[in-house]
Amino acid sequence: MYRMAWTDERMDDFAKHSDQRFDAVDKRFDTVDRRFDKLETDVNRRFDLVESRLGRLDDRFAALQRTLLVMSGGIIATLIAGVVSLVVTQA
Repeated sequence: MYRMAWTDERMDDFAKHSDQRFDAVDKRFDTVDRRFDKLETDVNRRFDLVESRLGRLDDRFAALQRTLLVMSGGIIATLIAGVVSLVVTQA
């Protein structure tokens, strides 16, 4: 069975190499953070635009709901009047 021997010197090299890799990752994250800071105002503006459009869409659905409610009430009133007139004329 193969056994890998890790000497103190080899462990120190590994730790140094790992630290260098994490430093490189930290630099890349700093670059990404700067890019997001630049884009933050643009993204916020776009979300505001989407929210305003959704608000207008919500208003239109509310108007449609009111229209359907009035129309269904009119249809129900017409049906009731028809049934009442049938009962009155048959009596």
